[in-house]
Amino acid sequence: MPNDTSRNNRQNDGAELNHILQARRDKLSELQAAGKDPFVITKYDQTHHSAEIRDHYDELEGKEVSIAGRLMLKRVMGKASFCHISDRDGSIQAYVARDSVGEEAYADFKKLDIGDIVGIKGTVFKTKTGEVSVHAESVTLLSKSLQVLPEKFHGITDTDMRYRQRYIDLIMNPEVKDTFIKRSMVLREIRRYLDERGFMEVETPMLVENAGGAAARPFVTHFNALNEDKKLRISLELYLKRLIVGGLEKVYEIGRVFRNEGTDAMHNPEFTLMELYQAYTDYHGMMDLTEGLYRHVAQAVCGTTKLNFRGNVIDLGQPFKRATMVDLVKEYTGIDFDQVKDDAEARALAREHKLEFMEMHKKGDILSLFFEEYVEDKLIQPTFVMDHPVEISPLTKRKPDKPGYTERFELFINGGEFANAYSELNDPIDQRERFKAQEALLAAGDEEANTTDEDFMNALMVGMPPTGGIGYGIDRLVMLLTDSDAIRDVLLFPTLKSLDKNDTSKSQGNVQAEAASEGAQAAASGAEIPKIELDLSKIKVEPLFEDMVDFETFSKSDFRVVKVEDCEAVPKSKKLLKFTLNDGTDRKRTILSGIHEFYEPE
Repeated sequence: MPNDTSRNNRQNDGAELNHILQARRDKLSELQAAGKDPFVITKYDQTHHSAEIRDHYDELEGKEVSIAGRLMLKRVMGKASFCHISDRDGSIQAYVARDSVGEEAYADFKKLDIGDIVGIKGTVFKTKTGEVSVHAESVTLLSKSLQVLPEKFHGITDTDMRYRQRYIDLIMNPEVKDTFIKRSMVLREIRRYLDERGFMEVETPMLVENAGGAAARPFVTHFNALNEDKKLRISLELYLKRLIVGGLEKVYEIGRVFRNEGTDAMHNPEFTLMELYQAYTDYHGMMDLTEGLYRHVAQAVCGTTKLNFRGNVIDLGQPFKRATMVDLVKEYTGIDFDQVKDDAEARALAREHKLEFMEMHKKGDILSLFFEEYVEDKLIQPTFVMDHPVEISPLTKRKPDKPGYTERFELFINGGEFANAYSELNDPIDQRERFKAQEALLAAGDEEANTTDEDFMNALMVGMPPTGGIGYGIDRLVMLLTDSDAIRDVLLFPTLKSLDKNDTSKSQGNVQAEAASEGAQAAASGAEIPKIELDLSKIKVEPLFEDMVDFETFSKSDFRVVKVEDCEAVPKSKKLLKFTLNDGTDRKRTILSGIHEFYEPE
């Protein structure tokens, strides 16, 4: 239970934040009363983005442009000011002078808050320091921000908040925006690569009667109009194979699938899967296609086929290793499953190596358990793991020379699975037997086992040509190309547990406001902030900054007294000083200030 002091501190912080938010509301009311309501504006003619102006400076110097974006920094310096506008492509500086925009417009500019959306029209130039900027001729407030953004130097550090309020994460962290721009590029390049090779993109149902094609527990929902239960698809496979039967020889789909399972660094219950099927080829053809696809996408998106991923350099430019599951288990354990006679011997080996299994598991299941335990995490460079046992591959064609194994591979990179491919089973009699075996597992309690899809069986009876098929985890590919640690980092809105509606400490507004105030963070952690009576009546503004401070705005701002514990010059910088501050909570805070040309550290 929080003590009275921490509870009071939290209440005081809330009151302070409410005061700041109210000040923003008051500014909006003043604008509306003056006939300058930003919310009645319906459009703004944006001619250029920040990167375009920088990249084409020689062509645009001295020419008029219109930019629009979020105000992220503002330095008011008497009759002239600088601000930074953040847009889709990055950030650009604008120079706003009273003599250029007019006295009334300049007064309005000084009252703008960080987070406001503005449009600026002006000419392109370079400052004395060589920074490409826009000399403003007019500034238009397009949308008033009524919420406080997180503090600049601490940003948005609450991971849960980052995922719940991705819009704030995108505003505050440019590297996050870059990740999702690359994700879009990945999808574009995949489509380009496949379209150029004659593949046709299709769409298939998400609501299905029989969720098959993978070993996973489905989500169940109810279709009110038909008064029957439906499932959300767990794969794309069975409908795409129907299209192969129908004569569409090369098809693929990129779409969301849903699996009722837990979450971890590599799994999210809804994720993006791509599956493709090509008639008249086999799993070797799928390997060749996959190598080419991965190299193309990496080169197009990252400009290289050598990628840093979780501390390892992954080389997509070299031929991918190809090895059977049996050979890999033998390499890392010394056990040759080709010499294991039956299920009983396989189970005995599992007991000897303390691997957990169920009595219904057969030799092939045990082989898979050995692979998962002793091999998976060793496969750092791209490796095609081939020829899985038939027990764990219900939709795959058997190897003609080894009927206990299938023509299947999984692509492993850095110890994780990135793709899964088959020479597809097209024998309807064999397929029905496989479904029966799966239904036996379901009856024995395996909630991830498949059931027989009679319409799919009918399609196979009509006749499906020899076909190669593969499924790619798009999210994992994006993780690889962006060196992301968790799947949630490459999903704009990952699945999260719902917030307790009675817990106001994590409400959408309060979470954001907390990140804007260190005092709120300290109070929330239970740290006691000593109450110190300070006489601020004789505080004076440093003469250097007298013309830069707009007191009307400053008086309504979030400010606090801190103790400067240390000050030192930043190496190799002529402008920056590094200050170590203490606000009374003994939580050290470091800030950088560009005043080195005026002061020397003592």
